[in-house]
Amino acid sequence: MITASVIVRARVRSVRTSLGGMQLSESESRSRFTGARAATLATADADGVPHLVPITFAVDGDTVVFAIDDKPKTTTNLRRLRNIASNPAVSVLVDHYEDDWRRLWWVRVDGTATVHEDGPERMAAVRSLSMRYPQYEDLPPRGPVVAIAVSAWRGWSAS
Repeated sequence: MITASVIVRARVRSVRTSLGGMQLSESESRSRFTGARAATLATADADGVPHLVPITFAVDGDTVVFAIDDKPKTTTNLRRLRNIASNPAVSVLVDHYEDDWRRLWWVRVDGTATVHEDGPERMAAVRSLSMRYPQYEDLPPRGPVVAIAVSAWRGWSAS
């Protein structure tokens, strides 16, 4: 039986093929995401108003962590933390751009964020971040840490 969802899936496959793009496997998505040095965090407030901010991060299994570090900020009352408090659903995007569009790709993780002000979760995240970013060895992040429990790894590549 042909349903609307079958037709939509067939059209999506057709468009992907005509553009030369492909959906990345979960393992390839994880690999590309983990290899990136920076990402973009997407949060939304209780009314659904989006907010994007660049982050550095570390990955431990199905958890992505980032910290509020000592880089200059306009305020300590950060919108990303307020948004997570009212709406913990977040996405994190890593992408690769080149003028040769056959080399484009992106990976997005979706998940639920939790803020850790102190405790063992915070310390483990700071250790992971310090191992990944030498800048944190001398000046570890002193602010809160956010842990994102990843519910989905999605990716696309032009080739």
